[in-house]
Amino acid sequence: MPSPFRVGITADFLKADGSLGFGDIGLETLSENPQIYYEYLPPCGAELPAKIADRFDALLVLAPRVTAATVEQCRRLTLVARFGVGYDTVDVGACTRNNVLLTITPSGVRRPVAVSALAMLLALSHKLLAKDRLTRAGRWHEKLDYVGSGLTGRTLGLIGLGNIGREILRVTSPLEMNAVAYDPFVSAEAARASGATLLSLDDVLRQADFVCICCALTSQTHHLLDAQRLALMKPSAFLINVARGPIVDQAALTRVLQERRIAGAALDVFEQEPIAVDDPLLQLENVIVSPHAICWTDELFRGNGQAACRSILDVAAGRTPAEVVNREVLNQPGMIEKLARFITQ
Repeated sequence: MPSPFRVGITADFLKADGSLGFGDIGLETLSENPQIYYEYLPPCGAELPAKIADRFDALLVLAPRVTAATVEQCRRLTLVARFGVGYDTVDVGACTRNNVLLTITPSGVRRPVAVSALAMLLALSHKLLAKDRLTRAGRWHEKLDYVGSGLTGRTLGLIGLGNIGREILRVTSPLEMNAVAYDPFVSAEAARASGATLLSLDDVLRQADFVCICCALTSQTHHLLDAQRLALMKPSAFLINVARGPIVDQAALTRVLQERRIAGAALDVFEQEPIAVDDPLLQLENVIVSPHAICWTDELFRGNGQAACRSILDVAAGRTPAEVVNREVLNQPGMIEKLARFITQ
């Protein structure tokens, strides 16, 4: 009888009472497969240790870091299935060197993150939080001091025109905004097909009334929006970040907001997370903040879980998953050998 395909699920999927914190994430697809066995890992802190990792064929990972130490010399581990689209917590090169596939879940996050960006856009344009505070304080007489910005004919600038950027254009299309975008990996023709005009980053910042960051965090995008680039934005413009905090120089952004050199910002992400409760950014009234959870909905969790489970099922059958990050690993003899084991089972 073949040995089961063992899947370890990181402990941070569970609440203190042992129930799933995210509700239905599609694990029934694993339960229905008699060749797959899964269990929840013990709490292991910020980094997954190798002694746990190599007990499994696949890991379904939420927050813990997967480092070189995690995967070094892992003979059994074949897949790290990241629950989400970001993989800055995973050492991709180390996974590749050790014949470990890394998958993410862009199909699961696409619509929820795009709708989250839309929610932030609408909240900023209508001064939603300011009006909420006025109402609670009985300051109705100040309503004329908080007139919002209509969106028809305004310019939405996207930094990143990939999976999520294109979806943002789809969900905002009824608003009849003009769309411009910066993405060095996208052609002008592809941008036009998505509904945006491709510009340089500086020109996007100069022209946009709402700048939305939806690119990946890499060594090239770290502090992509520094003090010099933030200074290019209109005084009436707003910044939205639903990507990763370090793409923006947070100290520079705080100064720009304090000095009202832009109108405001909506931030789901920060340079350090959790952000310190005494951080000066949190004292500003022209900022909407969320704890890296603006897109957390049942739709997101179900979509992410189903996508991650599809990757696990594919590898358990010896197939190549659809959403592999480190595709170069697929041609390595060690990776081919690992996948072949599951085909024979």
